[in-house]
Amino acid sequence: MTAGDPPPVPIAVIVGSTRDDRIGGRVGEWFVQQVDAHGGFVVDVIDLAVLEGDLPQHLPAGHPARGEYPEQVRALAGRIAAADGIVLVTPEYNHGYPGSLKDAIDLVNAEWRAKPVAYVSYGGLSGGMRAVEQLRQVMVELHTVSIRDAVAIQFAGRSFRKGTAPDDPEGLIADGVRALLRRLDWWARALARARAETPYDG
Repeated sequence: MTAGDPPPVPIAVIVGSTRDDRIGGRVGEWFVQQVDAHGGFVVDVIDLAVLEGDLPQHLPAGHPARGEYPEQVRALAGRIAAADGIVLVTPEYNHGYPGSLKDAIDLVNAEWRAKPVAYVSYGGLSGGMRAVEQLRQVMVELHTVSIRDAVAIQFAGRSFRKGTAPDDPEGLIADGVRALLRRLDWWARALARARAETPYDG
């Protein structure tokens, strides 16, 4: 980065799977490597498998819409608040996304608002896109902006159980990553300026 470059965008990359046999950790690590190679971002990796013991086992009573969080949720809310963009890394389980990710999403409210959300999914033939389509419906209710460009990794288990990168002989996944990051950068900067000028009324 040179003196004339804009400051890097802080983003949170949330790894949604907490299963013992998951490949989500490897997918998340691979994606963060792509972000670092691209440049222009500062990444906070929020791995729900690591946080699982710290978060409530059941959704707590209270009013998350008013920011009234129990102590176990405040650290997560603070990390979401510090990010100007979000990337959700999700598998597809039975045509949907993991319950662990839904719980984490529902624990926090206002900190999501007026921020862009991008999706990196993995699975079988669909590459996890059915999970992403459901997540788009959920995230719009939290007043986020879903990035159109997503990364979907087909048959991810074949490659990530052998190594740390997806099979991508034609470069389609790499192209998708670059498109996602360009859009995320634009939306994150635009919405950060807008929030600074006019507080968002959610």
